[in-house]
Amino acid sequence: MPDHQPEHPDERQSLRQLIRQRRKSLSQAEQQAAAQQLVLRFQQHTEILAARRIALYLANDGELDPLPTIHWLWAQQKEVFLPVLHPFTPGHLLFQRYTPTSPMTHNRYGIAEPELDMLQVVPHSTLDLICTPLVAFDAEGNRLGMGGGYYDRTLACWHEHRLGPKPLGLAHDCQQVDAVPQEQWDVPLPEIITPARCWQFS
Repeated sequence: MPDHQPEHPDERQSLRQLIRQRRKSLSQAEQQAAAQQLVLRFQQHTEILAARRIALYLANDGELDPLPTIHWLWAQQKEVFLPVLHPFTPGHLLFQRYTPTSPMTHNRYGIAEPELDMLQVVPHSTLDLICTPLVAFDAEGNRLGMGGGYYDRTLACWHEHRLGPKPLGLAHDCQQVDAVPQEQWDVPLPEIITPARCWQFS
């Protein structure tokens, strides 16, 4: 297994800081408009319409906000799941069902997540789709995350064997870059949804 010591740490970190600042500079009105546009993208997406169990996230650090989309998914009687930091296995995620009445807490990164309830946790292999946040992406489907490797580990089986839930990246259009510096553990995404379009990759 790679030890997550990047070959291009300065390049990746500089890009991460640049794009995080770019998305955090979006106005509240721009963020709200993007969030509503994401709902429209989901309403027109065949695989999302067919899915029963969808994992999303709660926005942090200027990320594209999927909360209006989550409310729409609930109205469609779909099950929504959120990532929870694994309490015993560092660097790994659990996926727990999220409802309008889920008790919430904040993890060690300050990100909202449901209070851990193992009765509401499902094996991630039983999800239909996992919508992942990201910091930057390019036209090849390469994704730059926050650097913790959580989603890379979650999606490793899909990446290697095309088994398990399909990942969809969610991002603002301003998060697209010319090229994301890649490392061997990075998991390219088959699709990235932005407010303006759906990017599909081979």
